Amino acid sequence: MFITPHFTLTEMITSQTAAREGLDNAPSPEVISNLRLLCQVLEQVRGLFERPIIINSGYRSAAVNARVGGVRSSQHTLGLAADFTVIGVDNRDVVQRVSESVVPFDQLILEFDSWVHLSVAVCAPRREVLTIRRGTGYLPGLQ
Repeated sequence: MFITPHFTLTEMITSQTAAREGLDNAPSPEVISNLRLLCQVLEQVRGLFERPIIINSGYRSAAVNARVGGVRSSQHTLGLAADFTVIGVDNRDVVQRVSESVVPFDQLILEFDSWVHLSVAVCAPRREVLTIRRGTGYLPGLQ
């Protein structure tokens, strides 16, 4: 089932950890509604680059989130965040360009130089940009 023209519910809820460990990762109707909002924003990101986006992690049930070491307050558990890469584009360039655009993100994080985390808000977005690397914790801005 497509949520938006380029994103499916399946890709937003697929979890290798859930499959491997038999954890339930089925979203509630409220989470599906949040995933629609998230995917609408991801469509805007896709439009900036005119390239496909690969979702590494979307929705995570509380059990899956705990198993992968996510923070308890993770927006992933609400269906409001995704970790992704844009095919053929450096992750640092993705963060730079999205942060300078009108895309309504809440948080945009360059994580370990390996992927981009984007979250959305149901109210006014903070437009917070962060960088995290091993041993540094979260740093403000694009580092």
